[in-house]
Amino acid sequence: MRWQIPIDQLRSIDLKIILRLAGAVRDRYDKNKWRTDEGIISASGQKFYNWSQSRGGGGAIDLVMHLKKCNFTDAVHWLLAYFPRADMQRDGSPGPAQPRPALRLPPRDDSKLGAVIHYLVIKRQLDRSLVQSLIDCATLYADPKSNAVFLLLGKEKRVAGAELRGTSSSPWRGMAPGSTKDRGYFSIQLRKTTTVVLTESAIDAISCLILYPHCMAISTSGANPNPAWLESLLHERYSVLCGFDSDSTGDRLAEKMIQLHPAVKRLRPPKKDWNELLITVRSCAYSKGQFS
Repeated sequence: MRWQIPIDQLRSIDLKIILRLAGAVRDRYDKNKWRTDEGIISASGQKFYNWSQSRGGGGAIDLVMHLKKCNFTDAVHWLLAYFPRADMQRDGSPGPAQPRPALRLPPRDDSKLGAVIHYLVIKRQLDRSLVQSLIDCATLYADPKSNAVFLLLGKEKRVAGAELRGTSSSPWRGMAPGSTKDRGYFSIQLRKTTTVVLTESAIDAISCLILYPHCMAISTSGANPNPAWLESLLHERYSVLCGFDSDSTGDRLAEKMIQLHPAVKRLRPPKKDWNELLITVRSCAYSKGQFS
Protein backbone atom coordinates (compact mmCIF):
# COMPACT_ATOMS: atom_id res chain seq x y z
CA MET A 1 0.00 0.00 0.00
CA ARG A 2 1.31 3.47 -0.87
CA TRP A 3 0.97 6.06 1.89
CA GLN A 4 0.56 9.84 1.47
CA ILE A 5 3.27 10.49 4.06
CA PRO A 6 6.56 8.51 4.20
CA ILE A 7 6.38 5.83 6.89
CA ASP A 8 9.73 6.97 8.35
CA GLN A 9 8.25 10.43 8.85
CA LEU A 10 5.32 8.99 10.80
CA ARG A 11 7.65 6.83 12.89
CA SER A 12 9.69 9.88 13.89
CA ILE A 13 6.79 11.86 15.40
CA ASP A 14 7.56 12.83 19.00
CA LEU A 15 6.33 10.04 21.30
CA LYS A 16 5.20 12.57 23.92
CA ILE A 17 2.69 13.95 21.39
CA ILE A 18 1.36 10.45 20.72
CA LEU A 19 0.97 9.78 24.44
CA ARG A 20 -0.97 13.03 24.94
CA LEU A 21 -3.24 12.28 21.98
CA ALA A 22 -3.92 8.83 23.44
CA GLY A 23 -5.01 10.40 26.72
CA ALA A 24 -1.92 9.46 28.77
CA VAL A 25 -1.18 11.41 31.96
CA ARG A 26 2.37 12.50 32.67
CA ASP A 27 3.90 11.52 36.00
CA ARG A 28 4.31 14.46 38.40
CA TYR A 29 7.80 13.42 39.50
CA ASP A 30 9.30 11.59 36.51
CA LYS A 31 8.71 13.50 33.27
CA ASN A 32 9.65 10.46 31.19
CA LYS A 33 6.88 8.32 32.69
CA TRP A 34 3.24 8.33 31.59
CA ARG A 35 0.13 6.65 32.99
CA THR A 36 -1.88 4.97 30.22
CA ASP A 37 -4.71 2.46 29.92
CA GLU A 38 -2.01 -0.15 29.16
CA GLY A 39 0.11 0.64 32.22
CA ILE A 40 3.06 2.85 33.17
CA ILE A 41 5.13 3.76 30.10
CA SER A 42 8.53 5.46 29.97
CA ALA A 43 9.38 7.38 26.79
CA SER A 44 12.85 8.68 25.97
CA GLY A 45 13.62 9.90 22.48
CA GLN A 46 12.01 7.40 20.09
CA LYS A 47 12.09 4.48 22.53
CA PHE A 48 9.37 3.47 24.99
CA TYR A 49 8.99 0.81 27.65
CA ASN A 50 5.86 -0.42 29.44
CA TRP A 51 6.86 -1.25 33.01
CA SER A 52 3.50 -2.89 33.71
CA GLN A 53 3.86 -5.35 30.83
CA SER A 54 7.69 -5.63 30.69
CA ARG A 55 7.80 -4.82 26.99
CA GLY A 56 8.80 -1.90 24.82
CA GLY A 57 9.46 -0.69 21.32
CA GLY A 58 10.55 2.21 19.19
CA GLY A 59 8.88 4.86 17.07
CA ALA A 60 5.43 6.42 16.90
CA ILE A 61 3.84 3.60 14.89
CA ASP A 62 4.94 0.94 17.39
CA LEU A 63 3.66 3.07 20.26
CA VAL A 64 0.23 3.51 18.65
CA MET A 65 0.03 -0.25 17.98
CA HIS A 66 0.85 -0.85 21.65
CA LEU A 67 -1.56 1.73 23.07
CA LYS A 68 -4.45 0.98 20.73
CA LYS A 69 -3.89 -2.79 20.47
CA CYS A 70 -4.09 -2.49 16.69
CA ASN A 71 -2.12 -3.67 13.67
CA PHE A 72 0.40 -1.70 11.60
CA THR A 73 -2.13 -0.49 9.02
CA ASP A 74 -4.62 0.75 11.63
CA ALA A 75 -1.80 2.51 13.51
CA VAL A 76 -0.72 4.34 10.35
CA HIS A 77 -4.30 5.44 9.65
CA TRP A 78 -4.65 6.62 13.27
CA LEU A 79 -1.53 8.76 12.87
CA LEU A 80 -2.68 10.09 9.50
CA ALA A 81 -5.92 11.26 11.11
CA TYR A 82 -3.88 13.56 13.37
CA PHE A 83 -0.95 14.29 11.04
CA PRO A 84 -2.50 14.39 7.56
CA ARG A 85 0.04 16.78 6.04
CA ALA A 86 3.26 15.66 4.40
CA ASP A 87 5.14 18.70 5.77
CA MET A 88 4.85 17.81 9.47
CA GLN A 89 7.98 18.27 11.54
CA ARG A 90 9.20 15.60 13.99
CA ASP A 91 7.48 17.43 16.85
CA GLY A 92 4.16 17.46 14.98
CA SER A 93 4.30 21.18 14.12
CA PRO A 94 3.68 22.33 10.53
CA GLY A 95 6.57 23.15 8.26
CA PRO A 96 6.53 25.55 5.27
CA ALA A 97 3.22 25.75 3.44
CA GLN A 98 2.79 23.19 0.65
CA PRO A 99 0.28 23.06 -2.22
CA ARG A 100 -2.89 21.20 -1.26
CA PRO A 101 -2.94 17.76 -2.92
CA ALA A 102 -5.76 17.14 -5.38
CA LEU A 103 -8.63 14.95 -4.24
CA ARG A 104 -8.40 11.43 -5.66
CA LEU A 105 -11.59 9.47 -5.03
CA PRO A 106 -11.40 5.70 -5.53
CA PRO A 107 -13.29 4.55 -8.65
CA ARG A 108 -16.78 3.14 -8.29
CA ASP A 109 -17.26 -0.61 -8.77
CA ASP A 110 -20.86 -1.77 -8.51
CA SER A 111 -19.78 -5.41 -8.73
CA LYS A 112 -18.40 -5.03 -5.17
CA LEU A 113 -21.56 -3.42 -3.82
CA GLY A 114 -22.93 -6.70 -2.47
CA ALA A 115 -19.92 -7.14 -0.18
CA VAL A 116 -20.29 -3.58 1.12
CA ILE A 117 -24.02 -3.98 1.79
CA HIS A 118 -23.43 -7.32 3.54
CA TYR A 119 -20.77 -5.76 5.79
CA LEU A 120 -22.88 -2.73 6.72
CA VAL A 121 -26.21 -4.55 7.16
CA ILE A 122 -25.11 -7.91 8.58
CA LYS A 123 -21.89 -7.17 10.45
CA ARG A 124 -22.60 -3.58 11.43
CA GLN A 125 -26.37 -4.04 11.89
CA LEU A 126 -27.30 -0.89 9.96
CA ASP A 127 -30.78 -0.59 8.46
CA ARG A 128 -30.82 -1.88 4.90
CA SER A 129 -33.21 0.91 3.90
CA LEU A 130 -30.79 3.59 5.14
CA VAL A 131 -27.82 1.96 3.41
CA GLN A 132 -29.80 1.71 0.17
CA SER A 133 -30.93 5.35 0.41
CA LEU A 134 -27.27 6.45 0.69
CA ILE A 135 -26.38 4.33 -2.34
CA ASP A 136 -29.32 5.75 -4.31
CA CYS A 137 -28.23 9.33 -3.65
CA ALA A 138 -24.58 8.43 -4.44
CA THR A 139 -23.30 9.38 -0.98
CA LEU A 140 -22.12 5.79 -0.52
CA TYR A 141 -20.56 3.46 -3.07
CA ALA A 142 -18.17 0.50 -3.35
CA ASP A 143 -14.67 0.70 -4.81
CA PRO A 144 -12.73 -2.08 -6.60
CA LYS A 145 -11.25 -3.27 -3.26
CA SER A 146 -14.73 -3.72 -1.74
CA ASN A 147 -14.22 -0.69 0.48
CA ALA A 148 -17.27 1.31 1.53
CA VAL A 149 -16.77 4.90 0.33
CA PHE A 150 -18.69 7.58 2.26
CA LEU A 151 -18.54 10.99 0.60
CA LEU A 152 -17.85 14.21 2.51
CA LEU A 153 -19.98 17.04 1.08
CA GLY A 154 -19.36 20.75 1.48
CA LYS A 155 -21.05 23.89 0.21
CA GLU A 156 -23.46 23.34 -2.66
CA LYS A 157 -22.96 19.58 -2.16
CA ARG A 158 -19.43 19.72 -3.53
CA VAL A 159 -17.39 16.62 -2.73
CA ALA A 160 -14.62 17.50 -0.26
CA GLY A 161 -13.33 13.98 0.37
CA ALA A 162 -14.34 10.49 1.41
CA GLU A 163 -14.11 8.14 4.36
CA LEU A 164 -13.01 4.64 3.36
CA ARG A 165 -14.01 1.61 5.40
CA GLY A 166 -12.62 -1.83 4.62
CA THR A 167 -15.12 -4.70 4.61
CA SER A 168 -12.78 -7.69 4.60
CA SER A 169 -11.95 -9.98 7.53
CA SER A 170 -9.38 -7.36 8.66
CA PRO A 171 -11.38 -4.12 8.30
CA TRP A 172 -9.56 -0.82 8.31
CA ARG A 173 -10.50 2.84 7.94
CA GLY A 174 -8.88 5.72 6.11
CA MET A 175 -9.47 8.75 3.92
CA ALA A 176 -9.31 9.23 0.16
CA PRO A 177 -6.07 11.05 -0.78
CA GLY A 178 -6.57 14.82 -0.85
CA SER A 179 -9.66 14.76 1.40
CA THR A 180 -10.30 18.06 3.17
CA LYS A 181 -12.21 17.44 6.40
CA ASP A 182 -12.65 21.16 7.08
CA ARG A 183 -14.50 21.69 3.79
CA GLY A 184 -17.18 19.07 4.21
CA TYR A 185 -18.54 16.12 6.13
CA PHE A 186 -20.66 13.00 5.86
CA SER A 187 -24.15 13.55 7.29
CA ILE A 188 -27.47 11.74 7.45
CA GLN A 189 -30.94 12.69 8.70
CA LEU A 190 -34.52 11.47 8.34
CA ARG A 191 -36.39 14.71 8.88
CA LYS A 192 -35.88 18.41 9.44
CA THR A 193 -34.27 18.96 12.82
CA THR A 194 -32.33 21.47 14.91
CA THR A 195 -30.32 18.83 16.80
CA VAL A 196 -26.94 17.66 15.51
CA VAL A 197 -24.84 14.82 16.94
CA LEU A 198 -21.15 14.72 15.97
CA THR A 199 -19.58 11.26 15.71
CA GLU A 200 -16.15 9.96 14.75
CA SER A 201 -17.13 7.99 11.63
CA ALA A 202 -19.82 7.60 9.00
CA ILE A 203 -20.85 4.19 10.40
CA ASP A 204 -21.25 5.73 13.85
CA ALA A 205 -23.29 8.57 12.34
CA ILE A 206 -25.71 6.11 10.72
CA SER A 207 -25.88 4.06 13.94
CA CYS A 208 -26.59 7.19 15.98
CA LEU A 209 -29.41 8.21 13.63
CA ILE A 210 -31.02 4.78 14.02
CA LEU A 211 -30.89 5.18 17.81
CA TYR A 212 -31.90 8.87 17.77
CA PRO A 213 -34.00 9.34 14.61
CA HIS A 214 -34.94 12.92 15.55
CA CYS A 215 -31.37 14.19 15.03
CA MET A 216 -29.00 14.89 12.15
CA ALA A 217 -25.81 12.84 12.59
CA ILE A 218 -22.50 14.14 11.24
CA SER A 219 -19.14 12.41 11.04
CA THR A 220 -16.03 14.46 11.79
CA SER A 221 -13.95 11.63 10.23
CA GLY A 222 -11.90 11.20 13.39
CA ALA A 223 -12.15 12.95 16.74
CA ASN A 224 -11.61 16.52 15.51
CA PRO A 225 -12.28 19.04 18.30
CA ASN A 226 -12.51 22.09 16.04
CA PRO A 227 -13.67 21.45 12.44
CA ALA A 228 -13.89 24.68 10.45
CA TRP A 229 -17.59 24.18 9.64
CA LEU A 230 -18.68 23.78 13.29
CA GLU A 231 -18.94 27.51 13.91
CA SER A 232 -21.42 27.92 11.05
CA LEU A 233 -23.66 25.18 12.50
CA LEU A 234 -23.70 26.97 15.83
CA HIS A 235 -24.47 30.28 14.12
CA GLU A 236 -27.44 28.60 12.42
CA ARG A 237 -28.70 27.85 15.95
CA TYR A 238 -28.34 24.11 15.80
CA SER A 239 -28.16 22.34 19.13
CA VAL A 240 -24.84 20.51 18.76
CA LEU A 241 -23.99 17.40 20.80
CA CYS A 242 -20.49 15.93 20.77
CA GLY A 243 -20.92 12.16 20.49
CA PHE A 244 -17.26 11.15 20.28
CA ASP A 245 -16.27 7.66 21.45
CA SER A 246 -16.35 6.67 25.11
CA ASP A 247 -12.59 6.35 25.50
CA SER A 248 -9.77 8.55 26.74
CA THR A 249 -9.21 10.16 23.33
CA GLY A 250 -12.91 10.78 22.69
CA ASP A 251 -13.43 12.23 26.17
CA ARG A 252 -10.39 14.47 25.99
CA LEU A 253 -11.16 15.85 22.53
CA ALA A 254 -14.84 16.31 23.41
CA GLU A 255 -13.72 18.38 26.40
CA LYS A 256 -11.44 20.37 24.10
CA MET A 257 -14.34 21.01 21.70
CA ILE A 258 -16.55 22.24 24.54
CA GLN A 259 -13.76 24.55 25.75
CA LEU A 260 -13.53 26.05 22.27
CA HIS A 261 -17.31 26.09 21.72
CA PRO A 262 -19.17 26.30 25.07
CA ALA A 263 -22.57 25.89 23.37
CA VAL A 264 -21.66 22.29 22.48
CA LYS A 265 -22.86 19.61 24.93
CA ARG A 266 -21.46 16.11 25.50
CA LEU A 267 -23.47 13.05 24.49
CA ARG A 268 -21.31 10.10 25.55
CA PRO A 269 -22.17 6.71 24.02
CA PRO A 270 -23.08 4.15 26.73
CA LYS A 271 -20.83 1.72 24.85
CA LYS A 272 -17.46 2.38 23.23
CA ASP A 273 -19.11 3.97 20.19
CA TRP A 274 -22.56 4.30 18.59
CA ASN A 275 -22.24 1.25 16.39
CA GLU A 276 -21.27 -0.95 19.32
CA LEU A 277 -24.31 0.38 21.16
CA LEU A 278 -26.58 -0.32 18.19
CA ILE A 279 -25.31 -3.89 17.88
CA THR A 280 -25.80 -4.43 21.63
CA VAL A 281 -29.35 -3.03 21.56
CA ARG A 282 -30.32 -5.19 18.60
CA SER A 283 -28.75 -8.31 20.08
CA CYS A 284 -30.80 -7.80 23.25
CA ALA A 285 -33.95 -7.25 21.21
CA TYR A 286 -33.38 -10.48 19.24
CA SER A 287 -32.71 -12.46 22.42
CA LYS A 288 -36.01 -11.21 23.86
CA GLY A 289 -37.88 -12.21 20.70
CA GLN A 290 -38.72 -8.66 19.65
CA PHE A 291 -37.58 -9.43 16.11
CA SER A 292 -38.62 -12.42 14.06
